[in-house]
Order: sequence, then structure tokens, then C-alpha cells
Amino acid sequence: MATVIRNPLFIPSSSHHHNFNRNNSSVLLTLRFPHTSLRHSSLHFKSRFAVSCSQSEPSSRQRPPYIPNHIPDPSYVRIFDTTLRDGEQSPGASMTSKEKLDVARQLAKLGVDIIEAGFPAASKDDFEAVKMIAQEVGNAVDDDGYVPVICGLSRCNENDIRRAWDAVKHAKRPRVHTFIATSAIHMEYKLRMSKEKVIETARSMVKFARSLGCEDVEFSPEDAGRSDREFLYEILGEVIKAGATTLNIPDTVGINLPSEFGRLIADIKANTPGIENVVISTHCQNDLGLSTANTIEGARAGARQLEVTINGIGERAGNASLEEVVMALRCGAHITGNLYTGINTKHIFLTSKMVEEYTGLQLQPHKALVGANAFAHESGIHQDGMLKHKGTYEIISPEDIGLERTNEAGIVLGKLSGRHALRKRLEELGYELNDDQVQSLFWRFKGVAEKKKRVTDADLRALVSDEVFQAEPVWKLGDIQVTCGTLGLSTSTVKLLSSDGSTHVACSVGTGPVDSAYKAIDLIVKEPVTLLEYSMNAVTEGIDAIATTRVVIRAESETSTATTTSASTGETVLRTFSGSGAGMDVVVSSVKAYIAAINKMLGFKETYPSAEKIPISSLKI
Repeated sequence: MATVIRNPLFIPSSSHHHNFNRNNSSVLLTLRFPHTSLRHSSLHFKSRFAVSCSQSEPSSRQRPPYIPNHIPDPSYVRIFDTTLRDGEQSPGASMTSKEKLDVARQLAKLGVDIIEAGFPAASKDDFEAVKMIAQEVGNAVDDDGYVPVICGLSRCNENDIRRAWDAVKHAKRPRVHTFIATSAIHMEYKLRMSKEKVIETARSMVKFARSLGCEDVEFSPEDAGRSDREFLYEILGEVIKAGATTLNIPDTVGINLPSEFGRLIADIKANTPGIENVVISTHCQNDLGLSTANTIEGARAGARQLEVTINGIGERAGNASLEEVVMALRCGAHITGNLYTGINTKHIFLTSKMVEEYTGLQLQPHKALVGANAFAHESGIHQDGMLKHKGTYEIISPEDIGLERTNEAGIVLGKLSGRHALRKRLEELGYELNDDQVQSLFWRFKGVAEKKKRVTDADLRALVSDEVFQAEPVWKLGDIQVTCGTLGLSTSTVKLLSSDGSTHVACSVGTGPVDSAYKAIDLIVKEPVTLLEYSMNAVTEGIDAIATTRVVIRAESETSTATTTSASTGETVLRTFSGSGAGMDVVVSSVKAYIAAINKMLGFKETYPSAEKIPISSLKI
């Protein structure tokens, strides 16, 4: 009689006789034990595995119709992107309203179900940005009827909720997301409220949101991962009765382990009255590096909305990464029960690069899926395997996430290439640029091509970032001349063009060419700033590589309107602004990055010269 072993980690001893019957991706393993009590029995081990996540086509199932408190297909998982809210809380990640709108448009191309566009009560800037996204992205319905839900965050108070609703109500599918802490440590030391008071506040504020006309209300018990289970069941049951449509369960401090978080979701699903009338969501922070694992476990346990950010950015160690969660669900369908999302994975890489450029938060090279080394193979053994079959060391094809391999591109660009070839390659890389952008990029491309034998895809991405992913120019670099060396102080002469077309020239000395150039720019711009971070990288190998520079600056004027409110302390602090630049000359690249950061700062101040700040000391989820 045969015994079936279902443990995929079972490995037979070498002393056992085994036969392998290969049929596609199935393995039948028959074990015989001649010297044990199982002498006349055989063990059959059958495990189905995927050679590659890219071997099979993505799910052809369609995104189900949107119903706030119900998903018609139990296998469908909503993706809730909070890059523009929680992601922007990362230090130095401030984005202008135009950049937020660009990111929101890209998130819609990516196919996220819900865009949490910001915290409207935080400032006039946040309110206007959320409103603009709701009006434009929230009403751009595609041919299949898809349009993202536009969500605004609020604390459990009437002012926050009203501001959130006023910002998102212009969208076709608006949502208000309100939260209050439920863990003992938060209720005692932060809220100074009893359990009864917290329940009453949550219940009444959900009702208030519904009374404004909002039919899609999400509620989060902050720090649910450390909250008392019975208390969670009670407060969640009350907000369901009050009209909540989605219950988001956050591991706010990233303390839960995967099995623990999965059990939390399962317990809530099993014990909360009325839970069948809402959608369960997850929001996992990455303090222990487990946010993606926790999110997947939450989905396995019954959550059907997953809150994530592009590149995993967010406060402290960040959030669950959209690209990791989406591709893990796709690769692990045999474990998750064939859960699927509506994400168009072809847009993952471009979205990642846009967020990286706009926030100035550079990815570590080994970042899963979108890092520079994610699809690089240097080991001889790995290279040999890749040459024989890519599936030996790649479970995902880079093309699946929109990353084209340079050495497999059909078009080789050089100094004789024309606009049509450039546009075609940019489209293949996922960039949709208008005629003016292509024209501007073309002359930059020709300048590089004159100096390089071949322009690579990495070069093109750097040029696009430098030309397209930039703030509206208040100042533009005209010319720069630098004298440096061991015989005297470095001297820079810089010519800048202002937005009104006038020319400004200044000269300064410094400890090096970059220092002297930055000081010359300061003389023209006359905005006191402090340089906080400076980094430079070569885009490709070789002495003729394009250099990309990133800087982070902070305005030093105490009267500056470029301020924000600390999410953890409630204190008003000066904003930081990032900028990037690219060029074959490292000094030119550095100057462009510095000007880009200054433009972002000045653009913010001109758009919102009197932004009123509202303390948000408890802003966290």
C-alpha cells in the first residue's frame, strides 16, 4: 500500500531507491524501504512546481466590477497603493503637486485599484494635490470601465474627515480612510483614552463620514498587530454597523511574524460580527524586513485588499513593496489558491523609476525585482546556466515587469539614429512622451551619441530622468566654466536662465569644482539652503559613461513656507527637496541636480505661499 507524502521539503536518503517520472512540471517520487517496517510499501511524493513565473501567461481573468464592500470574485485581490501618502512620509521624499499627479497617472496605468492620494488635512498643499488627483485621475475611465478609487486619509475627527471628503468627492469613486489607535500602549500614552471612548469615537466618525455622502469608508485600528484580540473584534464590529466598507488591519510597527499576522487576519475573519459585509485589508510595515511576507500571509488568511507602496518606501524601514507583493502572488498562485490582481506588470519598472526620481530615494542595487542587480548575473556558473536556459537562475523574465534587456534590443542607437528610431526605442522601454519631450530629448541624445559609440538603454533612461522627471524650471543651466587643479582654488563661472528669459552670471571659488559651482548658483538664486546629501553614480561601464547625481537640500529660512509637519512628533519642520541630474561631465551633472532641487523648492513655495499647517502628531497607520 502506498503512502502519500505532501511535505514539499521531504528529501529522501541516498540509501533509498527512488524513481523519477517527469511529466512537464510534475515529479512523482516512489521510495522503497527494504530494511524497515515499510518493506513492502512505497511512498509516493508528488509536487507540482513552476520552473519559472514567466513560463505561463498571466491570469486572463478580468478585474471584477467595483463594489465598495464586496468583491464578486473571491480570488481577486485589490491593490491599495499608498505611495503618495505613507510613501511620502519617508524623510526627504517630498513631492510637488505636479509630481504627485504624474505618479498618480502612472499608478492608474499600472492598474492599482485604490490610490491613497494623501492626507488632505495636513496642509493646503496636500488638500489641493489630493483634489487635483481626484478630478483628473479619478475621472479617467478606460475602455474597460476601470478607474481607480481615490482615497484620502483622516484621523477620527470631523475636521479631518470633512477635509478628506471635500478633496476626494470629485472622483468617480471616492473613499475616505479614517483611523484611530487600538493598542494598549497607544491608547494609554498617545490618545489617553479608554477603550469605550475609542469605540465611541470610531463608531461616530464612520457614521459622520457616511453622513457626508461618502459610500466608501475604510477604517483602520492603528497598531492592530499589538492590540487585544477581543477588543479588535468589538470595535471592528461596531464600525461595520456604522457603515465601514473596508477594514484595514495594520501592523503599524512591523512587529508581527508572518504566521502571527496570518493568524490575526484569520481570527478577525472568524470572530468579527458582520465581517462578511466588508473587505479585509492589510497594511504591513517593514521594520523587521517581513512586510511582504506578512502581506502574503494576510492574503492567504482571507484579506482581499493589500496596502503597498512603490519600491516599498515609507516611514522608518518602509512598507510592503507593491512589486514584490504582486509578483509573489503571481509566482505563488499554487500556494495562495490562485489569487490574482489587476496590475499590468509591464508598467512596474517605469513606475519604480519615476518614484525613485521624484522622491530622490535611491534603490539599493540588490532591491528585489527593480534593483540594478536584480537581473544581473556575474558568477561564471550562473552565466553558464543563463546561456543554456534563462529559467535556471531567473524565475521572472525582466520583460514581465517592463525591463528590456539592452543586449536583446532590436534597435542599436548611435550618432546616425533619427527621431523615429529614438521614439520607437523609448516606447519599447515604456515611455510615452509627447512631441516636445521627444524633440528636447533628441538633441540631448545626439550630444551623447557624438561622444559614445553606442547609446545604451541605461543611457536613455538617465536622459529621460534628466529631461522629463523634473520639476517645472524656475532656473535653467545656461553655461558653466570651471577651473580646478593643484595650482590654485577651484573657480566656477555659472550662467543661469530664469523663467522670464533673463540671463544671470556669477563667479565663485570653492574647495573643489562642485563646491565652487554651487556657491556661484547660490549667488544668483539668493535662497539660503543647506546641502544634506550628495551622491553620484555611473550609469554604465567605461570612461565615457553618463554620470547621474542626486542631491537633497533644505531651505534655511525660518520664514520659508517650505515646511511640513513631523508625523511622529507633530512639530513643524523645514522640508527637504531632492534633485537629480545626468551628464557625461560630472560637474555638469552635479550642477543640474542642484538646480533641480532648487526648482522643486521654489516651485513649492510659489504654488503655496501661505500653506497653513495643521498639527498631525498622530499621523501613522
